[in-house]
Amino acid sequence: MSVVVAVGTMKGAFFLRADEARSEWQLHGPAHKGWIVNTFGRAPDGAYLLATGSTWYGAAVHRSSDLEEWEQVVDGPAYGEERKLNQIWTLHTQGDTVWAGVDEAGLFRSGDSGATWEPVTGLNEHETRERWEPGLGGLAAHRVLTDPSDPNRVWCGISAVGVFRSDDGGETWHPKNDGVPAAVQDDDHPDIGYCVHCLVNDPSNPGTIWRQDHLGVFRTTDGAETWERVESGLPANFGFPIERHHASGRLFVIPLESDQYRMPVNGDFAVYVSDDGGNSWYRTGVGLPDGSFTGVLRDAMACDQMDDAGVYFGTTGGVVHYSTDGGNEWHTMPWTFPRILSVQVFTD
Repeated sequence: MSVVVAVGTMKGAFFLRADEARSEWQLHGPAHKGWIVNTFGRAPDGAYLLATGSTWYGAAVHRSSDLEEWEQVVDGPAYGEERKLNQIWTLHTQGDTVWAGVDEAGLFRSGDSGATWEPVTGLNEHETRERWEPGLGGLAAHRVLTDPSDPNRVWCGISAVGVFRSDDGGETWHPKNDGVPAAVQDDDHPDIGYCVHCLVNDPSNPGTIWRQDHLGVFRTTDGAETWERVESGLPANFGFPIERHHASGRLFVIPLESDQYRMPVNGDFAVYVSDDGGNSWYRTGVGLPDGSFTGVLRDAMACDQMDDAGVYFGTTGGVVHYSTDGGNEWHTMPWTFPRILSVQVFTD
């Protein structure tokens, strides 16, 4: 088995390759040199997907069979004249469908492995749309979760609007934020105004979802009907990524001091883990730098498919750290990249 860590940056995509031991790495790239690379995905036909952004040319999806030669999708996600598509935040595949979450916030989907795309009108034209407010990073639909046992059930996280759920394959959508404090209270639509930063669920029990929010860390066990705080042991409840390893069930977050400062508490850069579904958290491992004031963005942390829990994340300072034992010990890749926006792991 081989492992590829895909690193999306402000100036291109880089690919770090290793065998199953993950002890020696080779660097390939950059692909799309000089372009913003926001996220990666894998299409149902096995093709790799990549989303680029440009203030001049706009956002686009690209496909590749080998992570070397890329072809831009001609009929990619696009709004009409009513709003601008600034960038593509996430590419999520479930079954035969690929979902793309974008800014300005909305969803698109593809039924042909990313070759063509259609808008998800039920969310894009939601009745609360006119009151949606952006977070600091923009008005972004940045996370899509699905239920492997029920293709009609889909969740979407939008900053700074909240979590929405569809139970009919994306035709209709309902805000699901009960138990989470609002970041921007809307008196006319009290079910929006929630600044969700990241979402992750348990594929074997997809109604159990964890949420790193602007105002805390939360969990639901009923498909997002209700949420509860799960922050015991964390030095701060602000942060961006939240990740879960499929085999061990271990959860990972990277706390930052606050909304105002957005740096590790006292420069103590650390990953915190939970082995009990978020009931308690503790600082993990050794090997991360001391006195580091960098951060990790919402799409810049990922786990591999190995049973021993490989975990990878990239910092805004351009450094990739990784662990091959679930965070007990951390290592640093020997390269410094431009500002890292996204990290994805492919195993073959």
